[in-house]
Amino acid sequence: MILIGQYDSSYVRRVAIAMRLYGLAFEHRPWSVFGDAGKLQAVNPLMRVPTLVLDDGDIVADSASILDHLDGLVPADRRLVPQAGPARRHALKVMAFATGLADKGVSLFYELHLHETPSAGWVERCRSQILATLGALEADRANRTGDHWFGTAIGHADIAVACAWRHVGEAHPGLIDAAAYPALAAHCARLEALPVFREIFQPFAAPA
Repeated sequence: MILIGQYDSSYVRRVAIAMRLYGLAFEHRPWSVFGDAGKLQAVNPLMRVPTLVLDDGDIVADSASILDHLDGLVPADRRLVPQAGPARRHALKVMAFATGLADKGVSLFYELHLHETPSAGWVERCRSQILATLGALEADRANRTGDHWFGTAIGHADIAVACAWRHVGEAHPGLIDAAAYPALAAHCARLEALPVFREIFQPFAAPA
């Protein structure tokens, strides 16, 4: 399989980390949606990352769809998300909040840096959504013990939150006050210290 996209994208990074944890071999092509737009569109007409090229040449686009596909490649007891019931629903909610956090971070960056005159209303809306989502995740994590969000093993929710936290923090220096979210900050620091997080990493690089 071929994973396309740069690791400073929280979406690409979380997929690559999951693939490493699953022991799935892949080739990494660190194409940029800006600098490598032509090559990327030849594979994925939406020019979005991550894009996963399967061994038969078909593609899976969008990180949620890719993770769903990867989960189907491993036995149920190795999957990084609960398979049924309230535990699954709760994990999916945390993952959705983390993905939404990353989405708003990207939207805010584009508004501030790619528009000649950013919309003050939209900038404030994005910042408000980011901070409110961090508050919700902080409250949830603070009510849990252990190194991982659900149970004793790392899961997609853990990975998604840590990747989004780092990406938004690097793309918007000063926006996140780590002291205001102690449970989240500790959670993300623990994950970033893991070998797989240190391997699958790229400092944020603004689009050229």
